[in-house]
Amino acid sequence: MQNKKKKQNRTEQTPTERDAKRDINSHHRNIKHKRSHINQQDQWVTGADLKRPSATEVADDREDLKLDLLTRLWFTYRKNFAAIGGTGPTSDAGWGCMLRCGQMMLAQALVLRHLGRDWRWKKDSTDEKYWKILRMFQDKKSATYSIHQIAYMGVSDGKSVGQWFGPNTVAQVLKKLVIYDEWSSLVIHVAMDNTVIEDDIRCLCKPSEQSNCDIYSINKQKLQDGAEGHTPKQRSSRVSHDKHKGQSVDVTKWKPLLLFIPLRLGLTDINSVYFESLKICLSFRQSVGIIGGKPNHAHWFVGYTGNKVVYLDPHTTQPFEDLDVPSTSDEHYHIPYPCMMNISELDPSVALGFYCSTEEEFNDLCLTIQKFIILSSRTPMFELHKERPSHWPKYESYNRQASGQSGNEFTVVEGENTDEEFELVG
Repeated sequence: MQNKKKKQNRTEQTPTERDAKRDINSHHRNIKHKRSHINQQDQWVTGADLKRPSATEVADDREDLKLDLLTRLWFTYRKNFAAIGGTGPTSDAGWGCMLRCGQMMLAQALVLRHLGRDWRWKKDSTDEKYWKILRMFQDKKSATYSIHQIAYMGVSDGKSVGQWFGPNTVAQVLKKLVIYDEWSSLVIHVAMDNTVIEDDIRCLCKPSEQSNCDIYSINKQKLQDGAEGHTPKQRSSRVSHDKHKGQSVDVTKWKPLLLFIPLRLGLTDINSVYFESLKICLSFRQSVGIIGGKPNHAHWFVGYTGNKVVYLDPHTTQPFEDLDVPSTSDEHYHIPYPCMMNISELDPSVALGFYCSTEEEFNDLCLTIQKFIILSSRTPMFELHKERPSHWPKYESYNRQASGQSGNEFTVVEGENTDEEFELVG
C-alpha cells in the first residue's frame, strides 16, 4: 500500500529532469558514503563539493575541511557603527544575531556566485571580488546588506529597529534587498507553508517563464502581467558573465537562486524525527547551511559530525571596522575553529538554505530532495510540488521599482510574513 502511494505521488518527468536524474546518481551514492564516512571518521561536512578521501588521505581531508570553514565569512555583533536611522542603535549586541546569521548565509551564496566552490580564503587576500563581497556587508548605510539596511527594511515586516528577527523574517528582508544588487543578479525565494513549488522558482529564475506570473515592486505596486513590462534593454541588462575559473553565468536563461525554506519543527523543542533529515540536507552539494535559534541564541549551521552540528556563532561583539580604509584587515571576518552542539539542542525555528547557480543544479536539488527527504522519511520536513495547489493564488514575483530606486531609497511597506505565522510540521 505504501509503495502504491509513492508511485501516485511521482509526477511525469521532462527530458531535462531525466537527464539530471542520471547525472546525479553518483552524487546520491556520495551522500550515502559521505554520511557513513563522517560517522566513522568523526568529521563534519558542508554543502561544498569535497573529494572523499581514501584511508591514507583522511588527515589531508580534515585540513581541507578546516580551510573550508576558515573561508566562510563570519559576521558578529558590532559596536560603535553609525546610528541606524540617524538616531537608532550604534550596536546590534543582544538583538542582531539572526541578522548576522542571515548575512553569513547570503555571503556564502555570493562567494559561490562570484568566486566559485573551490575558492579558498588566504590571509591578506587581494582578490577584488572577495573584497567587493565583504564590503557589501560592512556596517554602513551605504552597504547593500549592512545591518542598517536589514534592520530598517525589517520595519516592512513588522519589526522595529533593534528588535530580534526570526529566520523567516530575515529571509523575507534579504529577498527584498537582493533586488538592488545588480552585480550579483541573484534572486531569493522564500518557501511558504512548508512547501516548495518548482514552478514558482522557475518563474522567478527563468525570464522565459515570467509570462506565468505577475511582477510586483517591493511596495506591492503591480509592474506588469508576466514579462510584458520588460523592454529588450532591461532584459539585456540582466546578462552577467562570471569568468572566474572558467565559470560563466547567463542570467537571461537562469538567475542564480538562493532558496530559503523556513520551518517550525516542533513546539518548544525540535522533534527528533527530523534529526536525520537535517543532517542529510547539510550534505547536499547545494546547501549553504541552516540558520536558526531563539532570541539571543541564533547560529549559522554549516555541517555535522555524528549527532553534533557545526556552526558559526555571531555572539562576539567586535568594534566597527571601516573596510573602505586600505589598511583595514579582514582577519576578524574569519574564524578558524568551529563550534558544536548536540542536534537535539537546536531551536525548532529554522530556515534551510540552498544555492543553485544553474537550472541543472536546481533540477538536481529537486530530485535529491524528492529521494532523500520526501520519499525516505515517514514525516518529511516539508513538501515539494511541481505546480501550485489549485486553491492557491497566482504567484507574485517581486522586482525593483521601474523608477530606478536605489537600495538607500527603499520604501518601507506593510509586512506580509512574520515568524509567528509558521505552520507546525508534525
